[in-house]
Amino acid sequence: MSTPLSRPSYAAVLRVPHARRTFSAALVGRLSYGTVSLALMLSVTRSTGSYAVAGLVMALFGATSVFLSPYRASLVDRHGPRRALLPMALLYAALLCVLAAACRPGTPEAVLAVTAGLAGACTPPLGPTMRAVWAELLPDRLLLQRAYSVDGVAEELLFVSGPLLVGGIVAVASPVVGVVLSAALVAAGTLAFVTSPATAALRPAGRGKSDGPAPGRGGPGQGRALLQPVVVAAGVGVSVSAVDLLVVAFAGERGLGDGTVAWVLAALSVGSAVGGLVNGAVAWSSPTRARLPFFAAGVGLCLAAAGLAPGLGTLVLAVMCAGLFVAPALTTAYLIADESVAPGFRVRAGAWCNTAVNAGMSAGAAVVGLLVERLPLPVCFAVSGAVAAVAALVPGYRRGAARPAAGAKGAAQSSSVSSELPESSASSES
Repeated sequence: MSTPLSRPSYAAVLRVPHARRTFSAALVGRLSYGTVSLALMLSVTRSTGSYAVAGLVMALFGATSVFLSPYRASLVDRHGPRRALLPMALLYAALLCVLAAACRPGTPEAVLAVTAGLAGACTPPLGPTMRAVWAELLPDRLLLQRAYSVDGVAEELLFVSGPLLVGGIVAVASPVVGVVLSAALVAAGTLAFVTSPATAALRPAGRGKSDGPAPGRGGPGQGRALLQPVVVAAGVGVSVSAVDLLVVAFAGERGLGDGTVAWVLAALSVGSAVGGLVNGAVAWSSPTRARLPFFAAGVGLCLAAAGLAPGLGTLVLAVMCAGLFVAPALTTAYLIADESVAPGFRVRAGAWCNTAVNAGMSAGAAVVGLLVERLPLPVCFAVSGAVAAVAALVPGYRRGAARPAAGAKGAAQSSSVSSELPESSASSES
C-alpha cells in the first residue's frame, strides 16, 4: 500500500489510490456521531416528558461509548475491520433502531436506559480505524500529518453539520427519524468502508501477536510511551469543554443574548479548523513530541487570557486564538500514537487518545459547572486553561525504533526501523 509521492500536499493525500473512496465512506459513517446525540436526546425527552430520564439515557449511552472504546479498538486490531468493525456497526445500528421504536409514551425508563447503554457499547471506532488506514496508505510522515489534519477538520465539520441536519429533520418530522437516519448512516458508511481495498490492507494482528510485545517495541514501555499524547488529549478535552459553559456565564453576566454564545463557539470551531489546516501544511523541522507541549500550552494560555476579555469582541478573538491550537494538539497526539506502534496496535493507540479527549470533555463539563457557581469567571477561565497547560509538562518518552520521520523519502519510506528522534525522549508508543 506504499505510495511514494514527490509533492506532499492535501491534494496529493487525496490522490493516493483508494483514499477518496475510503475517506468518504468513513465520513458517511462518522456523520452518524454528529446526528445521534441530539436526535436521541430529543426523542427521549418527547417520549418521556422528563429531562432527568433523557439525561440518564444520554449519560449511559456516552459512558459505554467512551470508556469501552479501547476494547472495541482492540477487537479491530485483533480480527481486522471486516470481521470486527462491520458486525459492531450493524449491531449498533440495530440497537439504535430499537431505541427509536422504544421512544414512545409508556416505555419503561429502564428499557430506554439499558438499550442506550448497549448501543453505546457497540459504537464502531471508525475514526481510529480511518487513521490507521491513513498510516497504512502513507508511510511518509509529512503526508500522514496532512492526512490527519484534513481528517480532524472534516470530523469537526461533521459535528457542526450533524446537529443542523437533525434540526432540519425535527422541523418536519419526529426526532426518531434522526435516530433512524443515524443508524442508516453508520451501517452504510461502515459497509462501504470495510469493503475498500485500502481498509483490507489492515492486517489483523492475531491474539498472540496483539497481546505480546511488538518486535523492537517491547511491552513495559508501551504504557509510558502513550502517557504524553493521552494526557495532553485529555487536558485539551477538559479545557475545550469548559468553554461552552464559561461563555454562557460570560454572556449572562453582561446581559448579552443567547445568540452571542453561538458566535463565540463558532469562533472556536473556525480557529480549530484553520489551525488544523495550517498545521498540516507546515513542514515542521521539530519532532512531534517537541511540538505537542507547545500546542497544549497555547490552548491553555489563550483560554486563560479569554477570562480577562473586557467585551464580546476580545472574547471572540481570544477563543479563536485558543482554537488555533486545538486541532494541531489533537492531530499531533494522534501522530505520536501512530508513529510509535506496530501495525497491529494502531487502532488501539488512536482509540486511547480518542477516549482521553472524550473523557476529558465529560469531566470538564461537570467540573466547570461547579466552579462557575463558586469562583469569579476570570478564575474559572484560568483554571480551565491551566489544565491544558499542565498537561503540556508531561514528558514524552520513546522506546525502541519508530517508523520513518516526516518527509522521509526513498529507502527511508520503506524502512520500518527508521526513527524520528524527538528531543529529550527515551521511548516510543505502542
